[in-house]
Amino acid sequence: MCRFVIYKGTSPVQLSHLLTRPCHSIINQAFDSRLRLDHRRPINGDGFGVGWYDSKHDEELGDHPCIFTSVTPAWNNVNLVRLAEKTRSPLVFAHVRATTAGSLSLDNCHPWSFGKLMFMHNGGIAEFHRIKRRLQTYLSDELFNMVSGNTDSQWAFALFLSKLPDPHAKSFTPNVLRRAMMDTIAHINEMTEAEHIIEPSLMNFCVTDGESVIATRYISSRHEEAASLWFSSGTTFSEYADGGHYKMSKMDKRENIIMIASEPLTFEKADWMEIKTNHMVVITPKMNLLQFPIVDKYYVPPSDPAALNRGTEFAASKGLLSPHRDVSIRPAGVAENFPVLVI
Repeated sequence: MCRFVIYKGTSPVQLSHLLTRPCHSIINQAFDSRLRLDHRRPINGDGFGVGWYDSKHDEELGDHPCIFTSVTPAWNNVNLVRLAEKTRSPLVFAHVRATTAGSLSLDNCHPWSFGKLMFMHNGGIAEFHRIKRRLQTYLSDELFNMVSGNTDSQWAFALFLSKLPDPHAKSFTPNVLRRAMMDTIAHINEMTEAEHIIEPSLMNFCVTDGESVIATRYISSRHEEAASLWFSSGTTFSEYADGGHYKMSKMDKRENIIMIASEPLTFEKADWMEIKTNHMVVITPKMNLLQFPIVDKYYVPPSDPAALNRGTEFAASKGLLSPHRDVSIRPAGVAENFPVLVI
């Protein structure tokens, strides 16, 4: 299945430090099955994409994201290596794809953009073909026509755009993006339930306007675990040993760097914390990281023993979660007094 990584920092990062140099980057995970949770396929080589925002805020270049995609395997693309060595950005989205829905084409490679916004997805909407026509009826002609591919992910992005007060806006507050994401998940659930679709949908969505980042770890089930999602934060992300061994360092209380990834990008267990199932992560323009439970019919309160006993078989069968959790990688001490979102 697909994998993604998000980087947001107070200073630009050279793309190679995220994509090509770390020995456990998502690109290396894509071709080396020893590093991946998904062992159903030997490689994940159905295209990749990387999107970033210009760090100089050049008026001539504008504030829309730059996106580079290819259907060739990421680990064998010399242009990506060249680009990564010469490009720096404070906000990066990167995605490697294993085809489960939609054909192998550039149009189906994540991330996608619309105006200032950039979007990508890890997971799958259950039996999407049964709700596709229903979803399309909610879109304006402009949003319908902006979909160039045939994946459930890009149609979900179009639905997200339809939930914004103005998708062409020059700026978006974190609350506006958060509410649109909540409405998107609720609407997809409403459509799948109307079609009596039993299989859960896995909706690890992420969106950014270049300033704020919204990411979800979500499954439409009270009993199953969602696709994996982790975060790491600190002051520097750097190589500490030859061979591409990186770690996140935390020199003080400042958060100069926040990363979100489908799988940890380092072998340092203390670097990463697991985002809870059916939670949303918000990174604000001022580098605050907030977690919100997504409270709907599929939400299980922390006080309910079922919250700790969600099944891993479904997500593991999709290549999105290890069937046997390594609990040692999850440091304790995550507070439960997060704000509550109700949908």
